[in-house]
Amino acid sequence: MSRYLHAKVVWVTGASSGIGEALVYALAAKGARLILSARRKEELERVKGNCPSAVQAQIHILPLDLTKPETLRLSTDAAVQVFGHVDILINNGGISQRGLAKETTLDVDRRLMEVNYFGALALTKNILPHFIKRGTGHFVTVSSVVGTFGTPYRSGYAASKHALHGFFDSLRAELWKDTRDKITVTMICPGFIHTPITLSAVTGDGSPLGKQDDATYRGKPPEWCAQRIVRAIEKKKNEVYIGGIETFGVPFKRWFPNWFARYIRTASVR
Repeated sequence: MSRYLHAKVVWVTGASSGIGEALVYALAAKGARLILSARRKEELERVKGNCPSAVQAQIHILPLDLTKPETLRLSTDAAVQVFGHVDILINNGGISQRGLAKETTLDVDRRLMEVNYFGALALTKNILPHFIKRGTGHFVTVSSVVGTFGTPYRSGYAASKHALHGFFDSLRAELWKDTRDKITVTMICPGFIHTPITLSAVTGDGSPLGKQDDATYRGKPPEWCAQRIVRAIEKKKNEVYIGGIETFGVPFKRWFPNWFARYIRTASVR
């Protein structure tokens, strides 16, 4: 059994529900020391309270708002001070989308980029000097299979996830020149996972969808997803795809782009 995560300080954003919440439980079981971040402090307290009492002393609550980049430097400094350092940053916070491109306002597209891309970017850039100074660190970013291909109703969401791949692929290459794999970058690409994410997914005018869509409802359990993310972290994978048949869209798009383009326009994605 891998001991990679034992006693590691892991900072998890988006830790109040869904994949992030499931990750907290999986990481706690591995003996990690945890910093939990999201907007809702009461939900973070709930997640912490669900962990075994024996490990709760090793879990710290640090609320933050990814839409307020001017506050994220202070959040990063606070995270480092909790245990004296951070070993792993898991960029998991984000919002989803359900809306046609022609009906989605530019403000909604900007909001998706602000939360999903610029929020992760800010935390990454803020903590990068800390990783470089220590000579070790691990960035884990939760993207999506639509970070590699776009689908209907998710144009802004797919764009924000594509942006993450562009940035972190470049960062991985840059860091190798200076650190020779001592700082790791892992991209996590889930497919349909049964979480509440669609309830708050933004529609064309920015209002929440407020309901669970069929594809997400039929998705894999978040606990199942979290276990596979943990294994990817332990193995220091560059990129992994986690889900059901929808993950086959990645090689399908790569090797048969014209066939994929015809398929995706009629695929059931909601």
